[in-house]
Amino acid sequence: MEEQLSFAGSLTTQPLPARLRPRTIDEVVGQQQLLGKGRVLRRIIEQDMVSSMIFWGPPGVGKTTLAHVIANQTRAKFINFSAVTSGIKEIRGVMQEAEENRRFGEKTIVFVDEIHRFNKAQQDAFLPFVEKGSIILIGATTENPSFEVNGALLSRCKVFVLKALDGEALLELLQRALESPRGFGGQKIRAGEEVLGLIAGFANGDARTALSTLEMAVLNGETEGDTTVITREVVEQCTSRKSLLYDKGGEEHYNLISALHKSMRNSDPDAAVYWLARMLEAGEDPLYVARRVVRFASEDVGLADPRALEIAVAAYQACHYIGMPECTVHLTQAVVYLSAAPKSNALYLAYEAAKKDALTQLADPVPLQIRNGVTRLMREVGYGAGYQYAHDTEDKLTDMECLPESLRGRRYYCPTTQGLEARFKDRLEQITRARARSQTLPGAARLDDVQKG
Repeated sequence: MEEQLSFAGSLTTQPLPARLRPRTIDEVVGQQQLLGKGRVLRRIIEQDMVSSMIFWGPPGVGKTTLAHVIANQTRAKFINFSAVTSGIKEIRGVMQEAEENRRFGEKTIVFVDEIHRFNKAQQDAFLPFVEKGSIILIGATTENPSFEVNGALLSRCKVFVLKALDGEALLELLQRALESPRGFGGQKIRAGEEVLGLIAGFANGDARTALSTLEMAVLNGETEGDTTVITREVVEQCTSRKSLLYDKGGEEHYNLISALHKSMRNSDPDAAVYWLARMLEAGEDPLYVARRVVRFASEDVGLADPRALEIAVAAYQACHYIGMPECTVHLTQAVVYLSAAPKSNALYLAYEAAKKDALTQLADPVPLQIRNGVTRLMREVGYGAGYQYAHDTEDKLTDMECLPESLRGRRYYCPTTQGLEARFKDRLEQITRARARSQTLPGAARLDDVQKG
């Protein structure tokens, strides 16, 4: 029977996120790529065909909720297991209980929250029981399971990726909280769409944060007769993020990442750091920013400074390892470095030009001379015929053509003279001259002859 929450009962034992935790698949908000009609995870749960799996996604997107839904809908014993408070001794005790259940024909689902916090020995303790079918393991993690879960255990689990909730899903969740008897349905609360949008924006895809913020806003709302009014000012006081909140439609999210990108492109480190701070302090996922920084390193700096990509990737790894707020300084280092670096978009232009040709020349065969003739038949029909091994030449250069016939002579990469890319430009010009000379001289022209000339 659903709990009826009165105004006086707003400080009941359970917080709002726990009271509103979905009990069935249809109550789950978001994750339609997994739980929509006909989707694989929904079918698995509805048909009671659950096997070992791992839910991977950011906080507050429904990992634990899905485990509870499975508990409610599957015909199996459900054991909730915490990676924070449990050791190998507790694991073995649970496994022994599950083994006994299996002998009596009963399935056991073991849900492990924050499975990435288990060390290798603790994870290994699950392995034989997963292999034997004594348990169905469901793990939840905010970290990439490829790095944080043992390969042997991971190979026996299906990984489902959960996404951060979008603004529409969060608004639906907040509206449900205001109307549901398990939420604030027993109270008169006035909260406009703008206010709910502020809360959804602050939550940044996290349902738990959205509901907790709403609950705090209700408790601190203004009273007008028997109605609690939630204003923008109340929400700002509860979040302490006044002008930094993203708008509910997500436009400001893209405006800010665009401002960061274009400030770095314009070699303005001060503006870049400001927009970086705006994003991070508004609750943006630092890994999202780091991914965009990594892209920028090759798109806008490229070979003008090859170290740019190394520094950007290192910043991403630092964000992955330590998270907020410590990783802000690593992102700042990368953003300032990229802002000050020489700029070149030659790599971006090269790929875009090659992509256009690739999409329109799909039927062009690979030239026979650079095909791999691994069988006698392939060699007999010409695979590898005329191949020139560059390392057999003194200059490590040949005049062998590697492009399809229809694209012979096409140039995609056109280096600039910015930074270190000037060296690549000189080198490629030397190679071009050497190959041109080889077509007019007997034998292959030597690159050092061209350099001397």
